Amino acid sequence: MSNRAVLEVIALDEEDAVAAQTGGADRLELVTDMAADGLTPSTASFRAIRAAVDIPLRVMLRLTDGFAAGDVDALVGRARELRAAGADEFVLGFLTPDGEPDLVAVERLIAVLDGCRWTFHRAIDRAADRDGLRKRLADLPGLDTYLTAGSATGVDDGLATLKTEAARSGEPGYEPQILVGGGLRLDHLPTLRAAGLTAFHIGGAARPHGWTAPVSPAAVRAWREAIDA
Repeated sequence: MSNRAVLEVIALDEEDAVAAQTGGADRLELVTDMAADGLTPSTASFRAIRAAVDIPLRVMLRLTDGFAAGDVDALVGRARELRAAGADEFVLGFLTPDGEPDLVAVERLIAVLDGCRWTFHRAIDRAADRDGLRKRLADLPGLDTYLTAGSATGVDDGLATLKTEAARSGEPGYEPQILVGGGLRLDHLPTLRAAGLTAFHIGGAARPHGWTAPVSPAAVRAWREAIDA
């Protein structure tokens, strides 16, 4: 991947994947069931998408809606299957009922991932203590990205937090890249780019006709051009 700003697009299948790559996406987040906010895709789906495109793929590890880990044994099993199929980048992140990072679940999964790079997803936006979460996860192998809107309610309300955290880049717990996503709009980009943010994540914004329609290469291209402007 080049040093240009990262554009990550959610893909549900190989049609989405090809469209996103055509439009200029640098990386895909692979999920299924957006009605549950994105769950782990099947191994067959991963293989089909991997065969269709040559950009990096981050595969979601989540079996139920929300930020509780649920059946960790089942998650570990799915992670093993995906690793065996060639998956080498992942997305995960779980909280306890009191909003603390679920280190038991996370550590069990990353033991199976065996050094693969991974994103801690928007569970950070529901954490009781964002700074505390970052510091508790700081030494976990493979963690290189936080997907965050800066707020549970989206980028509109999270801009100040995103800018503050970007300014702390390099501090303990703040080494991973911030991947901005969750209610992200094109008009947010100038403020975010000026603050030094260099990675952006879109889902619905890549689908002008809704989640029942595929990714639009033209929509992705509009984001690519706006990010690069």
